Amino acid sequence: MAFKPSVFDCSVIDLGKISFKEGNLTVIENNGIFPFSVNRIFYLYDIAGGESRGAHAHKECHQFLIAAGGSFEVALDDGKFKRQVFLNRPDLGLHIPSGVWASEINFSSGAICLVLASHIYNEADYIRNYEEFLKFRNE
Repeated sequence: MAFKPSVFDCSVIDLGKISFKEGNLTVIENNGIFPFSVNRIFYLYDIAGGESRGAHAHKECHQFLIAAGGSFEVALDDGKFKRQVFLNRPDLGLHIPSGVWASEINFSSGAICLVLASHIYNEADYIRNYEEFLKFRNE
């Protein structure tokens, strides 16, 4: 990976919403405004209020996080700069490119974190040790 994204390359994207008198609808389609093709979808739920998840980076995989219910923060770290993003709307999502350390923190009770990923699960793509992450960033 020649280009190493910074925390400032992590962007909040407004997915838009279609409003009806009965409620709202948000659509995500590959090849739309979405920054990558989705190959895996998973979600985190039943996380106790105030708890944290994540705390890793990916070598190649991009992720897009949506607060499908409730709220949480995402702590981003590129080895030099840190940034936090608060997510609490299901029509907004955070794009996290590969090479950025991310932790989901401060979950509200009942929150649901929907994750869309560019790659299928591959343990070798994960960097779970922060010191290894810093070495990766400095390569």
